[in-house]
Amino acid sequence: MFTIISSFVAIGMGLLVLFVRMKSAKKPATAKKIILPPIFMSTGALMFIHPMFRVTVAEFFEALIVGMLFSIFLIKTSNFEIRENNIYLKRSKAFAFILIGLLLIRIIMKSYLSSTIDFGELSGMFWILAFGMIVPWRIAMYISYKRVKEQLDSSTNIPTI
Repeated sequence: MFTIISSFVAIGMGLLVLFVRMKSAKKPATAKKIILPPIFMSTGALMFIHPMFRVTVAEFFEALIVGMLFSIFLIKTSNFEIRENNIYLKRSKAFAFILIGLLLIRIIMKSYLSSTIDFGELSGMFWILAFGMIVPWRIAMYISYKRVKEQLDSSTNIPTI
C-alpha cells in the first residue's frame, strides 16, 4: 500500500519538476536557481535520524551509483544559451521523455524491490538515489552556466576605439 502511495507522490513530483523546468526556460538562469534545489533537498536527509529509514552501506552505495548514472541523462539534456544578453536554459524535448522514463524505471524498481526490502529502507534508498541524481546534475549545470556566463561577459566587455 505504501509503495503505491509513494509511487503516486513520485509521479506528482515528476510532473512538478517537468512543469518547473518548462517554466524556468522562459526566464533567465542564475547561479542561485541552479544551486538552491539540492540544498533544499538536503533537508530530507533528516529522515535518517529515524531508524526505520536507515540503510546498509551496500544499499547506500547501490542507490548513490544508480542515481549518479541516472544523472548522466539529465546532464546531457541541460544546456544553456545566450538570448537577449541573458543566459537561458535551452528547451529540450528529450528532457521530458528522459524524466518520464527515469520516473517509470524508478516506479518499476520500487515495485520490484518492495517485496524484498523494508519500506523504510527502500524510502531511504530512493531518497539517496534522487539526491545522487540531482547533485551531479546541478554541479554540471553550474559549470556549464559559468562557462556561458564567461562567454557572455567577454563578449559584452569588448573595448571600443
